[in-house]
Amino acid sequence: MSTVKFTEEHEWVLVEGDVATIGISNYAQEQLGDVVFVELPDVGKELAKGDEAAVVESVKAASEVYAPVSGEIVEINGVLDETPAKVNEDAQGDGWFVKMKLSDASELNELMDEAAYATFTAGLD
Repeated sequence: MSTVKFTEEHEWVLVEGDVATIGISNYAQEQLGDVVFVELPDVGKELAKGDEAAVVESVKAASEVYAPVSGEIVEINGVLDETPAKVNEDAQGDGWFVKMKLSDASELNELMDEAAYATFTAGLD
């Protein structure tokens, strides 16, 4: 079973087993505008919840992407090196940033589900 959760910083997490795929939400990429560069961490890097996991640069601004959960980077989306616009095209799919092996699955309980996130973003406009 896979579950998608969201943070107030607009990251999404798709959990499959003990691996979490992480990216930014559709809302976030719309706010950023055209993504021109994505800086990803090295495979093997340990991140604690809240650590900077990546940097996204758009025509408007550069933004940090924070680790919504703790764990070890086990894969990065190398496609983003050549095609950072993938983030705009499919932020919650092929535009994912990293995959992490979870070190504390209970941290997921602190994140929002899709309905809660939709309510949260509706209140921002």
